[in-house]
Amino acid sequence: MGGRPVTRVFNFSAGPAVLPEEVLAQAAAEMLDWHGSGMSVMEMSHRGKEFIAIAEQAEADFRELLKIPRTTRCSSSRAERRSSSVWCR
Repeated sequence: MGGRPVTRVFNFSAGPAVLPEEVLAQAAAEMLDWHGSGMSVMEMSHRGKEFIAIAEQAEADFRELLKIPRTTRCSSSRAERRSSSVWCR
């Protein structure tokens, strides 16, 4: 990165934790071009097919991880600038 050695810091405190370098490298690669779409996720319309596919996969992964049945409705909301919330009923 930038031609100088990078020293990784390991955060053991509460809150965000250290991400594997492979995850960071993938995120960096996809930052400018999400799966060949020519734009980053942050530039996409929330109504576009690429973003809808991302949201649907995120919900499917969330349901699988937490064992939430399809009969339970889940919604998400972004609150302020720092946090998001998900609720199911």
